[in-house]
Amino acid sequence: MQLVEVKNKRTIKSFHQLPVKLYKNTKVWVPHLMQDIEQIFDKKKNKQLRHGEVIRWILLDGNGEVIGRVAAFVNRKMKTGRIAVGGMGFFECINDKKAAFILFDACKKWLGERDCNAMDGPINFGEKDKFWGLLVEGFENPSVYANNYNPVYYQQFFEDYGFKTYYNQYVTQRKVTAPLQEKYKLRAKRISQDKDYSFEHFRKKDKLKYAEDFRIVYNKAWVNSFSNFNKMRQKQAINIINKMSPIMDEKIIWFAYYKSEPIAFSIFLPELNEVFRHIKGNFNLWGKIKFFFLLKLFPPKNVHGVVFGVAPKFQKKGVEGALIQQVSNQFIDSKKYKNIIMTWVGDFNPKMLKLIEGLGATPYQKLKTYRYLFDRNAEFRRYPIHI
Repeated sequence: MQLVEVKNKRTIKSFHQLPVKLYKNTKVWVPHLMQDIEQIFDKKKNKQLRHGEVIRWILLDGNGEVIGRVAAFVNRKMKTGRIAVGGMGFFECINDKKAAFILFDACKKWLGERDCNAMDGPINFGEKDKFWGLLVEGFENPSVYANNYNPVYYQQFFEDYGFKTYYNQYVTQRKVTAPLQEKYKLRAKRISQDKDYSFEHFRKKDKLKYAEDFRIVYNKAWVNSFSNFNKMRQKQAINIINKMSPIMDEKIIWFAYYKSEPIAFSIFLPELNEVFRHIKGNFNLWGKIKFFFLLKLFPPKNVHGVVFGVAPKFQKKGVEGALIQQVSNQFIDSKKYKNIIMTWVGDFNPKMLKLIEGLGATPYQKLKTYRYLFDRNAEFRRYPIHI
């Protein structure tokens, strides 16, 4: 077997063709867009590369056929205590443990040469909302846009190599007609009767205002509560909203305010993989024309809960239920959608998992983020639980 670094058009093409070969008989799999993946490795588009480095390989068998691929990346600002952590991701491989271990070894060696003593995987060299984690349950359900999907046998590869669970990730599903638990109904009703609270849906004409509201709540809800979440800047928030804008349904993106100050948001988007399955992974000019034509002609029946956040000061007061009630009312009135697929929540956030369960959500998929310590005698610690 031969490792080949991906660094020209031919090897880039091979990198993207391997999953097509591996999943050709998997009906629920939808290929990631090549353009989404390629921007991860583009210094002009991925700001992480300002203080980081990436590499990727394909693995060839004795006949020159591509049988595996992987990427490794290091962010020089990424440390967990005394541990310098690198990352590996975009792993794909035939059902051959020897081949898989060659790919893992390549990542370990490359990261070790860059002073890392651990690696997380499979993860993305960017935000946690894309290409993050290894699927271990829910293989029968259709893959969600930008979420990882993989064969069952990958889990054995990771665990036999020595990766250990750093945290579990839970993707859930909720019917738009699912009722709130009684306690959430009561809290939501109380909040809705308090004149200091207000709720409104997104309006594209005021997107700069909502981008700032989103940023304010995000920084309070994530950056101040969890490690490894960087403070969001104004430019970044605007960029996120602009990227979502072409496919937004304004009336399923809601914000909550207390005395006119933003305190919570819920962002839902149409589940794009219902359309992308017809694009076959290439969002070039023809792919874009086809996508927007199909999006209008055959709009998705499900939505993807991209992100949901409540400022810590207002948690457990009923804001969560009141916000979901507003969204649910819109779903029911419009009759456009059937199910809400909620973005993954880590087991390090038990409060959010309990809330989601209380909102009537049921399991959809489970993923794992693994960590591998290069010193096999070092103490392994899981991601800390947020109380």
